[in-house]
Amino acid sequence: MRCASNTSRPASMGQPPEPSASSSSSSSSSSSSSSSSSFVEPPDDSGDETREGRCGFVPKFLDRLEHFTWANYTFPMATGGIALLLAEKNQGFAFPGLQTIGKVFYLLALVVFVLVTAAITYRFVRFPGTLRASVTHPTEALFLGTSTLSAASLISGIAHYGIPACGPWLAVAYRVVFWIYFAVTFVIAVGQYSLLFTSPLLRIQDMTPAWDLPMFPFMLSGTVAATGAAFQPPEGAISMIVGGLTAQGLGMCVSIMMYGIYVRRMIQWGLPSPNSRPGMFIAVGPPAFTSLAIIGLANDFPEHYDYFGPDATTVQVLRVLATTASIFVWSLSLWFFCISVVANLAVRQHLTFHLNWYAYVFPNVGFAISTTALGHNLHSPAVRAVGSAMTVLLVAMWLFVLAHHIRAIARCDILADGKDEDVYVNEKRHEHVKPPKSGSDIEKEA
Repeated sequence: MRCASNTSRPASMGQPPEPSASSSSSSSSSSSSSSSSSFVEPPDDSGDETREGRCGFVPKFLDRLEHFTWANYTFPMATGGIALLLAEKNQGFAFPGLQTIGKVFYLLALVVFVLVTAAITYRFVRFPGTLRASVTHPTEALFLGTSTLSAASLISGIAHYGIPACGPWLAVAYRVVFWIYFAVTFVIAVGQYSLLFTSPLLRIQDMTPAWDLPMFPFMLSGTVAATGAAFQPPEGAISMIVGGLTAQGLGMCVSIMMYGIYVRRMIQWGLPSPNSRPGMFIAVGPPAFTSLAIIGLANDFPEHYDYFGPDATTVQVLRVLATTASIFVWSLSLWFFCISVVANLAVRQHLTFHLNWYAYVFPNVGFAISTTALGHNLHSPAVRAVGSAMTVLLVAMWLFVLAHHIRAIARCDILADGKDEDVYVNEKRHEHVKPPKSGSDIEKEA
């Protein structure tokens, strides 16, 4: 027995376009099916939801895994991000036991990553055709990147929690894993954008920051390099720094192009629908992680490597340039963060849980760590204190989202027919969308 649908609408960070009139009329006369390519008409977000038809957590849970989408990797992604945030090196003020707490979160992220991988593998094996549908679906496919983003946080955690305890062999393994991650995520970025550019199902009015997710994992190669380059020999460190800077630069450039589309979409059609607005925080991530990576790569430049001249002069110049450039791009994260906060607070009473709530955590992890890193480089206790305050808020937010995640599974608000990212949602039909211009307005503009 499947979970029956209720009136809460599915949401995602990237939405496909409005279905045709014929499909809309057909779907309004019948219930939504659990197909990976079905259209769902968004119901009224009035908040008066019926409790009838809800199912429990245990009965037929394995059947519900047909809707276990790639977006579930947002859970280990956010958890791994908290583990990185709590590492002593990433904090402005440490206390006894902080590193241990970070290790606990890191081990939890590992366990969750394995469980999510097992669950989604079960889905693909038990329900034939769902694998191909998931990587070609215009909404769910965008979340494929969250799987490699989770891997990025776990790889970076090795440098904070593994290498100091295990010795040089793990540093060599880290370098090998970095280059494998670099190659795989680049292939994913090229492949997914090729599908995105050729898909007739996505248009500008459906744009959200989730369109940046295919490039996000490759961009985080810069963060992975900045985290582990300090443990490498000079030759290995330089190659990682160059590779990381290349990935970070490409990712930031693509993000800037996507920002242009995103801002145009908001000016012309307004902010995303309420349940899509948590995904707005994805826009905070690229400049925040770029700021973090630039500082980290400059700080990790190896000694006794005189390619650019004397080490002391080279390192000093690199750190000055890195700090200046990091402040420049960090300000963009601040602006997107404030816009996202205002947009979400404006519809706080209309929000229902979906997996995009983890965007409240992971992109802002980069924002917090980059803030602390700037505090270190500027020798500013005040800036480091801001980073510590952000850490406390993000840990509290992670607990808040986790509680709602568990509640949503138990109440069948996710993992149910018509509730997940494997379903199309009409993004343009909600009460907060901008009204179209009238003919008289267009004539006045002319």
